[in-house]
Amino acid sequence: MIAPFLAPPTPYAAGHRGIDLAAVPGTGVRAAADGVVAFAGPVAGRGVLSIDHGGGVVSAIEPVEASVTVGDRVAAGQAVGVTTTGGHCDAVCVHFGVRVHGEYVSPLWFLGGLPRAVLLPLSG
Repeated sequence: MIAPFLAPPTPYAAGHRGIDLAAVPGTGVRAAADGVVAFAGPVAGRGVLSIDHGGGVVSAIEPVEASVTVGDRVAAGQAVGVTTTGGHCDAVCVHFGVRVHGEYVSPLWFLGGLPRAVLLPLSG
């Protein structure tokens, strides 16, 4: 991981609404989970792919040249495109973001990379 998720303090404040992963242009991109392609096309000069996974969960990856189109059903692990150049990283990378009910969350939760918090009883 080149850059971690950094939640902004307010909806329009600076932050990093995803994670950046090292990638070489042309690297295959796979769906993180089952879903339906919600968007595949250019945004601000770079290719973006968004997948609606249901339950209010939407993932997005960029820069990518999608091999799927809006409305396509995809399965977890299915090839959905390849990485391209252009993006916000100083190094070559791919940005992966996840929203739950419109709010950005750490993609590591989605990928199982963060342990769940466990509340313990107060000792008396």
